[in-house]
Amino acid sequence: MRLVDLLKPECIQVQLEASTKRDAIDALVKLLCDGVGIENRQELADAVWQREMTRTTGIGHGVAIPHGRCQGCEHLSLAVAKPARPLEFGSIDGKPVDLIILLASPPHQTGPHIEALATISRMLGDPDCHGAIRKATTAQEIYDLFAQNQTQFAK
Repeated sequence: MRLVDLLKPECIQVQLEASTKRDAIDALVKLLCDGVGIENRQELADAVWQREMTRTTGIGHGVAIPHGRCQGCEHLSLAVAKPARPLEFGSIDGKPVDLIILLASPPHQTGPHIEALATISRMLGDPDCHGAIRKATTAQEIYDLFAQNQTQFAK
């Protein structure tokens, strides 16, 4: 799976202003909906938040991957944000997050949804790739890093 096919540069925000996990998720949902044309923003926000309430998507090492499925989403899509300040996210390692990747998908794409989550996890589990994304200062730099590293982590 090529993550860059799921991501547009306009769906990346550096210095995201958010003070809570909910604020960050809502901001990413808005960014994604505006960027790819998902019309029912509330449906996606509710799906992502419902998933977040079952178990945290803060996977550790400063990374969170909130995700959800909704009818208004026509294809797998990503939004990426680097919060202006690390956020408490209820992460499994108890540390705040400084990189958030939102994945949205149609309800019927379970396999691709899981494959995308796995690819993101592998990519961000690599210290060099994760470190480079963490150091990036623009949306284009982050997009380029996804493009450069995607083949290495795809299955």
